[in-house]
Amino acid sequence: MPGFTLTSKEFTGQVPIENVYDDFGAGGGNRSPQLSWENAPEGTKSFIITCYDADAPGPGWWHWCAFNIPAGTRDLSTGDSKASMPGATVQTKNSYGSIGYGGACPPPGDTAHAYHITIYALDTEALELDENASPAMVMFMADSHIIGKAGITAYYAR
Repeated sequence: MPGFTLTSKEFTGQVPIENVYDDFGAGGGNRSPQLSWENAPEGTKSFIITCYDADAPGPGWWHWCAFNIPAGTRDLSTGDSKASMPGATVQTKNSYGSIGYGGACPPPGDTAHAYHITIYALDTEALELDENASPAMVMFMADSHIIGKAGITAYYAR
């Protein structure tokens, strides 16, 4: 049986300028990437999507956390974080302090940072949290409900 997979038509290998942050001199489009997934585990009732940069100074940097994504969802279009997330999806504040996706923005001169997008399949339809929950709290509350995960990584330096 094929495994749970996450793919993107644009977020592959290198982070494209469209998915780079639009402030701090980064000059990007700050649009969330197109994503598609398939073969979610049996019993999946919702999904979480995160984007995290463990190479960032300090404890790392949350670029995106969206949860309560309906189980029937199989893809997101470019920019959906700012336009139209499906159903009862909730997005938290990213490390920039804004709700939704915040693009790649490593410090100038750093080696390329790895941006990890992970999708988690959950055995519950909803986490009883709102947009004020931190991504860390979302993952803490989801921990006992995760039945599968898949991910992709792209790199960016400036």
